Amino acid sequence: MKNQNQEHQLKRTMISEVSKQMSTQVMLCGWVHRIRKLKYVTFVILRDRTGLIQCVLEPDIEVGLNLNPETVVSVTGRVVEGKNTFGNYEIVVSSIEVLNTSEALLPIKVNAETLDIQLDTLLEHRVLGLRHPKELAIFKIQSRIAQYFAAFLNGEGFMEIHTPKLVKEGAEGGANVFKLDYFGETAFLAQSPQFYKQMTVIAGFERVYEVGSVFRAETHSTSRHLNEYVSLDFEMAFIKDEYELMALETRLLRYIIEALEIGEKEELERLGVVLPIVPTHIPHMKLSEAIKILKMHYGKTERDGDLDPEGEKLICEYVLKETGSEFLFLTHYPQRKRPMYTMPCGTDETHSFDLLFRGLEITTGGCRIHRYEALIANMKIKGLNPDTYASYLESFKYGAPPHGGLAIGLERFTAQLLGFSNVRRTSLFPRDGQRLVP
Repeated sequence: MKNQNQEHQLKRTMISEVSKQMSTQVMLCGWVHRIRKLKYVTFVILRDRTGLIQCVLEPDIEVGLNLNPETVVSVTGRVVEGKNTFGNYEIVVSSIEVLNTSEALLPIKVNAETLDIQLDTLLEHRVLGLRHPKELAIFKIQSRIAQYFAAFLNGEGFMEIHTPKLVKEGAEGGANVFKLDYFGETAFLAQSPQFYKQMTVIAGFERVYEVGSVFRAETHSTSRHLNEYVSLDFEMAFIKDEYELMALETRLLRYIIEALEIGEKEELERLGVVLPIVPTHIPHMKLSEAIKILKMHYGKTERDGDLDPEGEKLICEYVLKETGSEFLFLTHYPQRKRPMYTMPCGTDETHSFDLLFRGLEITTGGCRIHRYEALIANMKIKGLNPDTYASYLESFKYGAPPHGGLAIGLERFTAQLLGFSNVRRTSLFPRDGQRLVP
């Protein structure tokens, strides 16, 4: 056994690395996940960000420690073979140090197999709830989605940008913006990085992407909306049409799903998730065709040139039966339903699309108007004053290439991927009409 000075010289070992250090002395740090006391031995289940492990304590080691669940400890001991729920090894503890205590009564049983509690309760005690391995798994997977999004686009010649979140005007038009005082002027929280994506593409960057927060001042409280969410955006120049964007997103999604299957297998198994198959060519149809199908097969009439949540679910059910695909591109949305920068197609439609996944829209994209005069004309049609957008419009005076892009809602995509019906489950600290803390 090593003396105390030798033990303090040990570097921390993560639980996931213990199996590689059989019969050696290691130091682990983490939280006490569960305690089981027997007459001659105590079993402590230790948890760190990489997993759980069983630690065996003799009575004399535990004396005076007063261990509670969620106590933060440093454990030193020898790795030995020992079949248990958490693996084929365990730690025979030689010393344990309490780094910080925890209150004995927890508002959430984070050592339970499943957090069987109301969503509001989970969110009220968010930090404690996030310690549960299944909650941690959600956000490990979400983190990887954003990383794989960036990795794929880096490989396609895209450049990451970081755009302002304090802006002078809203990119989407309308009143769904948060106003704030900016040294005596009125400013807004950005609804989208749209203008800046376009301006950097026009500046010669050609291909850009961003992973960042966007803000929507919408008063509705639904299972699919947040007032602040993370948007995965990209924009690219010299495109022929919206189908080029759709093809790139298809390859992007295939890349993300395949990478998750390899890199996050353990987390997916913990959540009981089977990932979808992304077709080589995701089915697509015009919105007008989808509306006809809904009327013909489901007796559903859409009156406003768009699909409501029920319509999205039904058309996805129809396509799943017909093609086996859980994904569907809907194209050619009417001009009245798209922002002023969207490229028109004929007199009413646009060169735009949404991507539906398992009955929910997760992507909006399309071609942009790149000619100065046409953009001004469309602004006026939308009832917008071009003078308000002078700094944005200036970019289009000096040679703007044909371009387009899209945005994926990270929380929505994660929720659909993992099978959650409420997007708040996949938002780290949700912001909605009722929630501003924690």
